[in-house]
Amino acid sequence: MEPESIVVIGGSNNVHKPGGAVVRNLLSGGFKGVLRIVNPKEDEVQGIKVFHDVKEVPPTDLAILVVAARFCPQYVEYLAAEKQVRAFIIISAGFSEETHEGAVLEQQILDTCEKYGCALIGPNCIGLLTRWHHSVFTKPIPQLNPRGVDFISGSGATAVFILESAVTKGLPFNSVWSVGNGKQIGIEAVLEYMDEHFDAERDSLVKLLYIENIADPDKLLFHATSLIRKGCRIAAIKAGSSAAGSRAASSHTGAIASSDSAVEALFRKAGIVRCFSREELTTVGCIFTLPRFAGKNFAIITHAGGPGVMLTDALSKGGMKVPQLAGDVADELKAKLLPGSSVANPIDILATGTPENLATAIDYCEQRFDDVDAIMVIFGTPGLVQLYETYNVLHQKILECRKPIFPILPSVNTAGPEVQEFLSRGHVNFSDEVTLATALTQVMKTPAPADQNVVINGVDVPKIRKIIEGLPPVPAQGGGDGYLEPSIVHELLAAAGIPTVPEFVSDQKDEVLAFAERVGFPVVAKVVGPVHKSDVGGVALNIRSKEVLSAEFDRMMQIPDATAVMVQKMLKGIELFIGAKYEPRFGHVVLCGLGGIFVEVLRDVSSGLAPLSYEEAFSMIHSLRGYKILKGTRGQQGINERKYAEIIVRLSTLLRFATEIKEMDINPLLADGDNVIAVDARIRVEK
Repeated sequence: MEPESIVVIGGSNNVHKPGGAVVRNLLSGGFKGVLRIVNPKEDEVQGIKVFHDVKEVPPTDLAILVVAARFCPQYVEYLAAEKQVRAFIIISAGFSEETHEGAVLEQQILDTCEKYGCALIGPNCIGLLTRWHHSVFTKPIPQLNPRGVDFISGSGATAVFILESAVTKGLPFNSVWSVGNGKQIGIEAVLEYMDEHFDAERDSLVKLLYIENIADPDKLLFHATSLIRKGCRIAAIKAGSSAAGSRAASSHTGAIASSDSAVEALFRKAGIVRCFSREELTTVGCIFTLPRFAGKNFAIITHAGGPGVMLTDALSKGGMKVPQLAGDVADELKAKLLPGSSVANPIDILATGTPENLATAIDYCEQRFDDVDAIMVIFGTPGLVQLYETYNVLHQKILECRKPIFPILPSVNTAGPEVQEFLSRGHVNFSDEVTLATALTQVMKTPAPADQNVVINGVDVPKIRKIIEGLPPVPAQGGGDGYLEPSIVHELLAAAGIPTVPEFVSDQKDEVLAFAERVGFPVVAKVVGPVHKSDVGGVALNIRSKEVLSAEFDRMMQIPDATAVMVQKMLKGIELFIGAKYEPRFGHVVLCGLGGIFVEVLRDVSSGLAPLSYEEAFSMIHSLRGYKILKGTRGQQGINERKYAEIIVRLSTLLRFATEIKEMDINPLLADGDNVIAVDARIRVEK
């Protein structure tokens, strides 16, 4: 991190190639240690005397390699053994990202680094940028200060494009880590370092991540959660998580769940704000630089009606509020603005509004309107006047006000010099109001890090293990589909404390009829055997007599693959769904949502990573698009949310102690204001 000496293997005078560009950036970045360069063809590189052979180099702390991949292993071996180099940044490409031969070279380098206790960044990266040394070959070089952002990227090119997006917004940086192939130091390892060496007085409180592969989800979860609890804020893009990468599955859960569900669940559990584009990531980074605030009420001050309306719409869509401002205080403000101004919110000070009008509107939002939590100011120009005075007012108010002020300065071309001066004073700019509202929605809906403890209360773990261990082996390939008999499913749910509808399974008609008479009609009959019962006509609802049940029994036993018939008491309520799928490395992804056909048609589900806390379960429920249905609409009774959350938590605990379960559905659960009861469930194991 703070080398006293750096050697660039392959440094050159050609600043249009990586070897020359990295030397240029080290020099222009003001590296105060000793900079050495090895190049057999040059005598001097950018004013520095060159070593023609690596054997001539004195002992050095850090080596940056910008030579062909095939030469890198021997350089690393020699420098580590003979020159006491203990840190390497390998810019070069041509390793595991390209060929098997490249992967072999990469492994040789790692073996050498492990042998000598060296740290390795790369290969195939743009380097490391810190306030101590600019060991990158790319531009732009952003503003660097201790309270800037720490940015870690798994892709060098993407890192450059994210920096481009950030620089135009005025987002400052503390460090930029491009880990490349991450052979030794990946994104998780960098977070681990930042967590274990964290100093709240000295270190950046904002971390931005661009992730292409989560190699160690547990490590990412642990250190991200730890950093956030220490006061940091983290946002991340995870690329390559589309459902297209998910295998075809036999259950609803398997069809819906994907690696993206696992990422979503991991980020929710850690408290990481999920972003989906470079613009969104850098916008969230800018939001993180502003003071934190509680509440969701925004005042919008604008001199142009359209952007104010679009911002109002976008904030409202994201679940935030733009409250109407009325009454004596609003009338008082209106009297101090130009005739024709509106103060209803958005506060429109008109295109002819002056810097003084802007200051007055901000003061009222800060001091007089108590139901305003934050202020958004939209101010650009059609090119008729300069904005230095206006932006100076905005600068002063940002320093003075307790409530956060979001500057939306759209005229980055027409008022370019004014915007640049504003940014140079330590501010950020959100040039597009809708992008800001979208990013703010992501920030506001991201929950705090979850409690990592497993909730055991009411779950019979020894009973669960006894049931699982009593099952015959079920291999991942062949040997049956792994779906458990209904009676065993019932036992597992009972051991987890998940209430189920009284049911009976038999291939004997008289036994089925006797159970139905015992619990009372109406009942439901379902075929046992076929996985997708509805598709083969294997479900009959609201059976009200013994005669109808007898006929349905005969019909269902004729369905191919039928082995028995299950009969249940017919219940009413809102249909819910809970499912789970095991994702390698991540563990069980738990899904919840509206049940029945809505699972397949609407796919309105939210995901969590087992084990889940009650707070996580409630957050999952509340994030559903159909939550208003669960809450109760148009006079309809809502469900018992507490019991739904309790079942989600109990299921996650069951999965924590039965990792042999690879997929499961409980669909539907029937819910009303009092109870939530599992009606139908399927569980598939590999053992």
